[in-house]
Amino acid sequence: MAVNLQKGQRISLEKEAGRSLNRVVMGLGWGMKQVQSRGFLGFGGGARQEAVDLDASCLLFDASGNLADTVWFRQLKSRCGSVQHSGDDRAGGGEAGAENERISIDLNRLPATVQTLIFTVNSFSGEGFAGIPSAFCRIVDGAGGGEIARFDLSLEGGAYTGLLMTKLYRHNGDWKLQAIGEHASGRTFHDLLPALQPYL
Repeated sequence: MAVNLQKGQRISLEKEAGRSLNRVVMGLGWGMKQVQSRGFLGFGGGARQEAVDLDASCLLFDASGNLADTVWFRQLKSRCGSVQHSGDDRAGGGEAGAENERISIDLNRLPATVQTLIFTVNSFSGEGFAGIPSAFCRIVDGAGGGEIARFDLSLEGGAYTGLLMTKLYRHNGDWKLQAIGEHASGRTFHDLLPALQPYL
């Protein structure tokens, strides 16, 4: 049974999966933006759905908190080959619970110098997240496909354009996951780096 994470909660992947893991997948999803439109002369208005192009990124850090590598829509694979992005989803939302972008991590191939991976989402168009429902990220066993943990959060009610989702990190030989869920602003992960510092 998958763990439903709360903001700030930490879990052991191995403990929750019941065995050691070699490969995991971080899936990120969000719904279509709900927009209120006004009709002509006040007639025919109502809610409509609008596509928003959000971008998921994975940032790899060493033990000193230095950025070692990045995986995002302009670099779909880490230099070591252990982290791979599914590609930029420009459709901008889908069915509730459906993933828009996936980032696969081969834990055994990650360089020993990499201690922390942080997953972020940005609005490249600069459009605020207000009105985008059903945002979530989930970590899945890359071998069996079973969901290990899920972190659901609403993007409602904010003009912010960036989100620090989760942190995957080494601790005493084990991989742990922390739900972050902090709002930030920026069109790409570069703009979020100052906000990430407390989590390194």
